Amino acid sequence: MYKNIIFDLGGVVVDFNPREFLVDHFMNEKLEDALYAITFGSEEWLEIDAGLLSREEGERIMRQKGAELHRAFEVDVILDDWYDMLRTQNEVLQLIKRLKQRGYSIYYLSNISHDVLAMLRQRKFWKLFDGGVASCEVGVTKPDPRIYQALLKRYGLSATESVFVDDNESNAAAATQVSITGIPFKNVRTLQRALMGLGIDCDRKPGKNRFVAGNLAARR
Repeated sequence: MYKNIIFDLGGVVVDFNPREFLVDHFMNEKLEDALYAITFGSEEWLEIDAGLLSREEGERIMRQKGAELHRAFEVDVILDDWYDMLRTQNEVLQLIKRLKQRGYSIYYLSNISHDVLAMLRQRKFWKLFDGGVASCEVGVTKPDPRIYQALLKRYGLSATESVFVDDNESNAAAATQVSITGIPFKNVRTLQRALMGLGIDCDRKPGKNRFVAGNLAARR
C-alpha cells in the first residue's frame, strides 16, 4: 500500500524545459545544441545544482565559455531569462491537493540550486509538501541512489510505500534501485492514470479508483 508520493520540482511541479526555451529564443538547432552544452547541459550547471559551485561562479565560467565561442550575447540572454521558465503547473497542484485530501504524504526530490530552491519556497504551493530533499543540500544529484536514500532516511519513509514522479526517465528509473516505484512524468492525465493503476486514490471523484483498483485485482 502506497503512502508517500514524491515529486520532482522542475519539469513537474514547475515548468522547466531548456530545449524548448532554446528553440523559442534561437530557432537554430546547431546553435541550440552548442548553447545547451555551455549552459543547461554543462558540468557547471550540475555542480550548481549539487551545491558544489555558487551560481555566481558557475555563470562566470559559462559566460567565459560563451565568449570563447563568440556566443557571449546568446549566453547572456539565457542566463538572464531562464528563470522565466519556472511557471507553476496548476494542474499538477490540483492533483497534489487531491492526494493530500485523501491522506497521502507529499514530498519533493529535486536537482535544484540554492537560489531556485529559495525562490520556490516563497510560492503558495510550498505548504503542500510534508518535506523533501534538494540536491544542493546533500551534495549529490539524481540519478545517484544516495539522494533517494537521503530522502527516505530524513523522514523515515519506507521505500516500498513510496512513489516517485520525475519528467526525466533515467531519474524515475533510478528510484527503483532503492525499491521506490518510479513514474516518468509526461502530463497530468497519464500521471493520474499511472497512480490509479497502482491503487492510489487521486481521481476527481473520491473513492472512484479504489473501485477500479479492486476490479483490476479481482481480474488477476
